[in-house]
Amino acid sequence: MLVVSMVLAGLAAAVHVYIFWMESFAWMRPSTRKVFGIATEEEARTTRALAYNQGFYNLFLALTAVVGIVLLALDQTAAGAALVFAGCGSMALAALVLVAGSRAYASAAAKQGVLPLLAVATLAIAVA
Repeated sequence: MLVVSMVLAGLAAAVHVYIFWMESFAWMRPSTRKVFGIATEEEARTTRALAYNQGFYNLFLALTAVVGIVLLALDQTAAGAALVFAGCGSMALAALVLVAGSRAYASAAAKQGVLPLLAVATLAIAVA
């Protein structure tokens, strides 16, 4: 079960690195604007600094999970589990906040929240 948790956490981290890239470096692209529902280039320009900052939050959550995975692989179970719980738990909670803010974001919340939620659940089973 630990390996399953590590794979799920790695996939969740990969999704959040991709979100980081879109928010921090590809925000002005029409394809990224479409993903985030940003209708105009002017709106994207206005929100660019906020998206850039938010992207780095996603990167830091991903890095937290990745360091946890590495520590788990090195048999440092307590520290690794703590970091995976913190990184993936924060990802899952952020998805919950997203959908709580507006049901219109349910699909986006599911895309960013299901993998980390499953990682947390399987890790809890593995370390119990």
